[in-house]
Amino acid sequence: MRKLIILAALAASLAVAACNTVEGAGKDVSSAGKAVTDTAQDAK
Repeated sequence: MRKLIILAALAASLAVAACNTVEGAGKDVSSAGKAVTDTAQDAK
């Protein structure tokens, strides 16, 4: 029973870390897209 609780806690912590990583990657991609858009607008 104790091992099951430890494994569940470990899985939950990994899931939370993965969500934060994906969210951060999404923000990075979004900011890169905004930079490209701004550069394209400046070139017009």
